[in-house]
Amino acid sequence: MNLATLLSQVPRVGPVYQKRLKNLRITSVRDLLFYFPRGYEDFSNITPIVNLKEGMSFCVRGKLLEIQEARTFRKRMSLTTGLVEDKTGAVRILWFNQPYLVTSLKQGDEVYLAGKVVRDKQGIFLGNPVQEKAQNSTFELTHLGRIVPVYAETSGVSSRWLRSIIKSVLVQLEGILETLPQEILKGKNFPAPQKALWQIHFPDSIKEAENSRNRFAFEELFHILLFILSERKKIASIKAPPIPLDTAVMSRFTKKLSFQLTDSQKKAAWQVLKDLEQPRPMNRLLEGDVGSGKTVVAAMAALSVAKAGYQTVFMAPTEILSQQHFKSVGALLSPFKLTVGLLTGSSDRFISPKLPNDSIEVSRTKLLKMALEGKVNLIIGTHALIQEKVRFGNLGLVIIDEQHRFGIKQRAKLLHRSTLIPHLLSLTATPIPRTLALTVYGDLDLSLIAELPKGRKEIITKVVAPEERKQTYSFIAKEVKAGRQVFVICPRIEKTEESGALEMKTVKEEHEKLSKEIFPKLNVGMLHGKMPKTEKEEVMRKFRMGKIHILVSTSVVEVGVDIPNASVMLIEGAERFGLAQLHQFRGRVGRAEHQSYCFLLTESSSSGILSRLRALSSAKNGFELAELDLKLRGVGSFTGTKQWGVPDFAMTQLTNLKLVEEAREAAKNLLEKDIALKKYPLLKARVQELRSNLHLE
Repeated sequence: MNLATLLSQVPRVGPVYQKRLKNLRITSVRDLLFYFPRGYEDFSNITPIVNLKEGMSFCVRGKLLEIQEARTFRKRMSLTTGLVEDKTGAVRILWFNQPYLVTSLKQGDEVYLAGKVVRDKQGIFLGNPVQEKAQNSTFELTHLGRIVPVYAETSGVSSRWLRSIIKSVLVQLEGILETLPQEILKGKNFPAPQKALWQIHFPDSIKEAENSRNRFAFEELFHILLFILSERKKIASIKAPPIPLDTAVMSRFTKKLSFQLTDSQKKAAWQVLKDLEQPRPMNRLLEGDVGSGKTVVAAMAALSVAKAGYQTVFMAPTEILSQQHFKSVGALLSPFKLTVGLLTGSSDRFISPKLPNDSIEVSRTKLLKMALEGKVNLIIGTHALIQEKVRFGNLGLVIIDEQHRFGIKQRAKLLHRSTLIPHLLSLTATPIPRTLALTVYGDLDLSLIAELPKGRKEIITKVVAPEERKQTYSFIAKEVKAGRQVFVICPRIEKTEESGALEMKTVKEEHEKLSKEIFPKLNVGMLHGKMPKTEKEEVMRKFRMGKIHILVSTSVVEVGVDIPNASVMLIEGAERFGLAQLHQFRGRVGRAEHQSYCFLLTESSSSGILSRLRALSSAKNGFELAELDLKLRGVGSFTGTKQWGVPDFAMTQLTNLKLVEEAREAAKNLLEKDIALKKYPLLKARVQELRSNLHLE
């Protein structure tokens, strides 16, 4: 039996159990053995019967003097009684609804029992204890007399059953091949894989169990980092167009701005512009809170590329955002007489150097021809449309918004003739915790914009209880009267029969209620993903112009929508969103000089949920929230982590900065000695497997 063996080939795991185990995502011996315990119970301390105390739980060992089925006056209940004795005394045993014990345990058997000591009229007894026959050694014990694993269970699969099956599989398991180099094993005092699995499921001590878990978590992180760091080295060997930095042009650009760049923006811009000078492809991720000014840095990069005679493509996740970027970036670059194109499903336009303050409608064919001939400096559009339609004559830079990666092969597809791979600048308002930045996103260089533009007021954030709803509506009415606008976010578009969805606030219902009952004199609009494109654009146009006072929407507004006049963000069912997403919603307001507010409405009274929501009002920035979200909701809540196929036990260790840094250092040292991993064929195969599964595209 080996790790690849299917459960159908494992003795005592028939079709019924196979189906049940599938609920726990267990289909092979590997899945079974790497289904680690959620905790342990220590039954290794045996208490003499004379020392038993009422109300406490104990583990005893003794000889079974009697066991029999007793009568009970309650229907559908059986009672099994027994008496166990050790050198210090004897104690009664009572089992409820376990009649089979009369046949499995016999008078004279040496047994272990663990349970709570209870008192009745006849004195103390062990109530419904767990039992196991004594064996010659601790190794032979499975359920008692030792440290015992406790697993997350599913219907029909108990921890007791899992312990028995896992133990029988471990006994039959053939040797597992070691992928960790010997110097790492010795340096970290890690056990061999087979021994580590025994120590995780049937540990000699909790310390041994933890060390063995760390061994496998380190191994997974080590594999990921070998792959990530080897990809970095691979990218460094590919040629890209070097873009010389023209400081005079950049100085002119910053002087033309109507605001001063923050120190963070200056630093990020410098990192990007210096990267562009290199003859290898830039692979940089620019992180910054909503409204921190990432677009200005992107515009500076595009300007630098255009002045060097190359083209830039700027991809956004939605049409609304593409049009917004076209407008804002076009305005920033208007003094420099560049040709800027917009490519969306509904309209294609371009800004000509002759008319820098106006955009001209153009046919799709003409815009694509201009891109191919290198006659357009910058094209802005949605991810899907650009990847499908456009080829560039002289592409130097790819800017991509809210999609962390755009691989070498994907960049190459945008090229017409050139063999030089364009640089990549990825923008995100989703802060990435440090441990993920070192692992999952370790192939990208990071730039941070850690401060907001000067003069921005902090958004006042408040968790609103159900009884404070009316007061909040009155406040909204005052804000609208003062000329401001409001976002209302709901988790769903409409009600469904799904569990829990019936109590959930929906866009359609809230729109109906707010427009007819709460704010009948105000113009309340509605926006969601199922609306036709033209209708969505019309709603956003009216909201921008101030014709809609309150916009009820789904999370479609999460990314990039810019309404400077909006001062209130009200989020229904706030507990259903992650902290990072709530932070993104909050960033839709507070984009001008007005004081802005974010109200988090929840029907939940759970202290855990309320403290998580309150964290949003106390955290200073998105980076703090990202770290907190990682702690509270786990790694899987972050985009792009699930596709790695990393086991849950290693996923949880992605939050362990010390282990991540150790694994990164070990991977770096190994690659410096053997970049091709020639001496480590098993490691090389694992890295290749990751490459074919992920390829960072």
